Amino acid sequence: MQLFGDIEAKIDTKGRAFLPSVFRKALQASGEENLFLCKDIFESCLVLYPESVWYKQLDVVRSKLSRWNRQHQLIYRQFVSDVEMLALDGSGRILIPKRYLKMAFIDQTIEFIGLGERIELWRPDKEKKPFMEPNDFSEAIQNILGNTFEGNFSESPLYKPRQE
Repeated sequence: MQLFGDIEAKIDTKGRAFLPSVFRKALQASGEENLFLCKDIFESCLVLYPESVWYKQLDVVRSKLSRWNRQHQLIYRQFVSDVEMLALDGSGRILIPKRYLKMAFIDQTIEFIGLGERIELWRPDKEKKPFMEPNDFSEAIQNILGNTFEGNFSESPLYKPRQE
């Protein structure tokens, strides 16, 4: 499943927002019915994981932590305590609990950013975008990938042919 795009949507007074159709279609095609919502660990945004992806993430976290280590238990408890399972309603909306909207400073408009297997939910802010400046991005990508492949983009680790 590939979730890509940057789409703004409105939130109603009850905290409901239409999940953009490009994401709904990808989730339906993959047979995903539930989403897991949590606060991002590093940023002031929320993250939606399709159910299967969430459980993979959970397995990775569990595999790195020991049940018999106090700090590991605290980490695990915090990781799973602020997670909410969401389902799309008949109209294709999700209900985002108000406490999550407050965590991400989201008011009446929300920005959905698809990042492959997950979707980030941001407060649209013209001053503070969750992206790099174009020149900074091109310099960073060149520094990271500049010498990883020779001229043939299809050999790049970032290249994935579109599947129709």
